[in-house]
Amino acid sequence: MLSCVPNSRRLSLVSAGLVLTTALLAGGCSGDMAPPGELLSVQPAAPTILSEPAAPAMMTSAPLAPAMFADGTETRIPSGPDAPMQNVLAYPVSAGVDANQMTSALPEGRVEQPIVTGIGTDNPQLATMSGYPAGNGSNLQVQDTSIQENPVQMAGLMPRISNPMSAPQWAGGMPAAEKACRNRLKRLGVTYRDLPAINSGKGCSIPYPVEVTELSGGIEIKPAAKLNCQITDAFAQWVKNELAPAARLRYLSGVKSIRQLSSYSCRTMNSKRGAPMSEHASGNAIDVGKITLNNGQSIAVRKPGFFSFREKSLLKTVRNDSCKYFTTVLGPGSDIHHRDHFHFDLRSRKRGYRHCD
Repeated sequence: MLSCVPNSRRLSLVSAGLVLTTALLAGGCSGDMAPPGELLSVQPAAPTILSEPAAPAMMTSAPLAPAMFADGTETRIPSGPDAPMQNVLAYPVSAGVDANQMTSALPEGRVEQPIVTGIGTDNPQLATMSGYPAGNGSNLQVQDTSIQENPVQMAGLMPRISNPMSAPQWAGGMPAAEKACRNRLKRLGVTYRDLPAINSGKGCSIPYPVEVTELSGGIEIKPAAKLNCQITDAFAQWVKNELAPAARLRYLSGVKSIRQLSSYSCRTMNSKRGAPMSEHASGNAIDVGKITLNNGQSIAVRKPGFFSFREKSLLKTVRNDSCKYFTTVLGPGSDIHHRDHFHFDLRSRKRGYRHCD
């Protein structure tokens, strides 16, 4: 194909180029492969995009526990930033897998008890199991576990007073005079307790009685005396201010106990038929029959013997001084009814008269 002209080198080169160009053009038109040389043009191939196999409709996302047991035609997948993420089961599921076979993924999945999911959210659901229908929270019945308190009936009339000292008189409490009297007993060191009102019949009653067991200095009252507060106050002052100091002065011993023969008693004066009611019937009197000292000596209230100088002095002193505390004082020598005891009471008389015999 190549020819040379020896006489002219330039002409040879031009002729060789023309021959080569002609050969290339002829090969392109005939469909043969182009000889090696310069790449004239490139046609880019269109990219091929392979479609991935579609996942089952019920597993398009991480399944919720309620959806695994519902029909495959509907999938409830919460969306949004506040979507609850509890009770979510995430694992691969291939096509053709029966959702009912996946109950083992739930705790206790094969028991006959219903499974409630979505607890704590606004949409609790009941999982499908044998004998229990599937549904949303509208069909889920929740047992009411609230505590029902029985109504308390309150009395609407007079209140029930447990401590009369802390309630006004109109509400069943004590009058002011009774409260003040009990405050004095406390200051005197008297041991007592309030009793319910005593009413034994006509003329026999104590509206606000007390039961006295001990006086100032630990002096015992035997047996315990049922009295009103006023006579208790007077008797406690007499024992503290007169009897106890007189005993220490004459016997160099304190008083241990006092034997009382009568306090409250529903009877007439001196127990005589037809006589006025005694002050004992209102708890307004007390009788003293014997005084026992700490050294063991007992002093009976009676007319002392001729040589009983200390006993005579003690009884005379405390008897004379007692009229400062009581409105009636009777004892040995007054009458036959008081030959063996002192009688003290607070009987009211006209013009403040006191009877001390």
